[in-house]
Amino acid sequence: MSGRLIPGARTGETWGGGRVTDAATCVLAPNPSPWTLDGTNTWLVGPVGGGSAVVVDPGPLDERHLAAIRAALRERDLRATAIVLTHGHVDHSESARALGSELGVPVRAVDPGHRLGDEGLADGAVIAIDDREVRVVATPGHSSDSVCLLVTDDGSVLTGDTVLGRGTTVVAWPDGDLGSYLDSLARLADAAAAAGASVLLPGHGPALADPVAVVAGYVAHRRNRLAEVAAVVADGVTEPRAIVEIVYASVPTEVWPAAELTVRAQLDYLARR
Repeated sequence: MSGRLIPGARTGETWGGGRVTDAATCVLAPNPSPWTLDGTNTWLVGPVGGGSAVVVDPGPLDERHLAAIRAALRERDLRATAIVLTHGHVDHSESARALGSELGVPVRAVDPGHRLGDEGLADGAVIAIDDREVRVVATPGHSSDSVCLLVTDDGSVLTGDTVLGRGTTVVAWPDGDLGSYLDSLARLADAAAAAGASVLLPGHGPALADPVAVVAGYVAHRRNRLAEVAAVVADGVTEPRAIVEIVYASVPTEVWPAAELTVRAQLDYLARR
């Protein structure tokens, strides 16, 4: 694998999308918010010099964004052969059926309710893209239908919302599950290490180098938060909102609803231990 960010690729705190690796270009959706960071990252994955491509997470049903996706495909001389969803949350999936119908291509997703056509995304499945392959890694936890996508010969892993480019993700209880999420992080780290991957391409925020170290940081953060929640519960505080106000006091209040979902997932995890 090349495993390289292309020269001039944007990472770090300033993020506006663009081409990041030989195979992957991000078209940033115009839906920034405390929940979506800079907006949803739509990834175009295809060969250098043109050919077949997949569109990953086409994002909101917004004509400006769909026009930008079409323009990016033309610019790279790419022909979409499938739309792939890392998961079905609306900020990733809303336009999938419309764009799939327009382009005459299937929408592949774990959840049959989001598909256009019959093909799903089983763990280990391979999606061929001319001289490259995309391998599916099942990573439930953020949501029950979450997957990551390992791009062979590119050194990149598309993570959806399993890993974000900035901060940490919500475990979207009750569909999301913390035990599954921790298992998925371990699976993601193993897959990235085995493939020699060197860059994570998230569903929101900038690309991240050193996938194994990033995932290790995510695990450590989750374990620390879980210990904090357990300590607060031991002190007699059991209401999720009250726990958020203590454990997540330094987090902007705009994302407290997301923090409360994660707290509920943490409480469920602790109750089963």
